[in-house]
Amino acid sequence: MPSAKPPAAPGPFTPRHFQLVLLRRMADHNPGLVEDARRRLGASAADLREANKRWQAMVCSPRSRGAAARYRSVLGTPEPATSRRVGDLDCEVWRWPVELWPDLRFEVLVAPGGAVWNEWLVRAPGAPAPVLRTLDDLTPWSCTVEEAARAFPPARPLEGTAPSRFGLSFTAPDGQGVRREVVAEFTWGLLQRTRVGGG
Repeated sequence: MPSAKPPAAPGPFTPRHFQLVLLRRMADHNPGLVEDARRRLGASAADLREANKRWQAMVCSPRSRGAAARYRSVLGTPEPATSRRVGDLDCEVWRWPVELWPDLRFEVLVAPGGAVWNEWLVRAPGAPAPVLRTLDDLTPWSCTVEEAARAFPPARPLEGTAPSRFGLSFTAPDGQGVRREVVAEFTWGLLQRTRVGGG
């Protein structure tokens, strides 16, 4: 009796798989938006779970290369790198286009020596920024961390509840012009939800 064939090895981890990883973290807050985006990628819910499982295995593997090298291997060559001064260090800024969000880029801040200091979605250079004036403008996926912080200064950063999550605390006017205390929650740098306090 012929022996069973071993399971086929998974194919390469592609930018499409990486976008599913981004969506997996966002599904906790916005399952409807994530489901629509997943379908645009032609992926099933099982594909999303499998992509996240493979990504976590790569991140946690003792043989894993550094985060910067991992991003290059998955996403390819970034757009022409720029530099950014962070404290006393000149860091490289790597960005890649993201099919799901054409006006955004996935940005990685790489310190000298190859350590990754930050990794999130930002507005693409030249793409129009959203108009953020009131609470009504702060809809899921409408803006990035940097855009919210610029629109409602002074914004105070908050520690995220999990890896890839980030928070901001600030005040913003509601539809009647009453200023409210707001906590905005972001995943991979993209707004997911807001929690509003009293005025």
